[in-house]
Amino acid sequence: MMAQDQIYGIAAVLLFCTGLYGVAARPETLRRIMALNLMGAGVFLFFVSVAWRETATADAVPHAMVLTGIVVAVSATSFALGMLRRLSGLDRKSREEEDDPTR
Repeated sequence: MMAQDQIYGIAAVLLFCTGLYGVAARPETLRRIMALNLMGAGVFLFFVSVAWRETATADAVPHAMVLTGIVVAVSATSFALGMLRRLSGLDRKSREEEDDPTR
């Protein structure tokens, strides 16, 4: 029977590999951003599974790194989605200008 930390470790590797496939195989920017988030979740889960111990004296540094990483990941994702929205709007405007017969 597998230990709990091994199950979490395997799940972390599967999350990371799924995200890596999404980054490599998908040309759409939004899907790539979500795949990068999936990879980040896999890394966070791996850190937690490595730091998990059965004793009461667990190492708090990896857990603090994961919490900090979650905050940074949310901020970076919101920035990337904002930039994607801005670029989509600019692209839409340029297409409308090209299609405008009065110009």
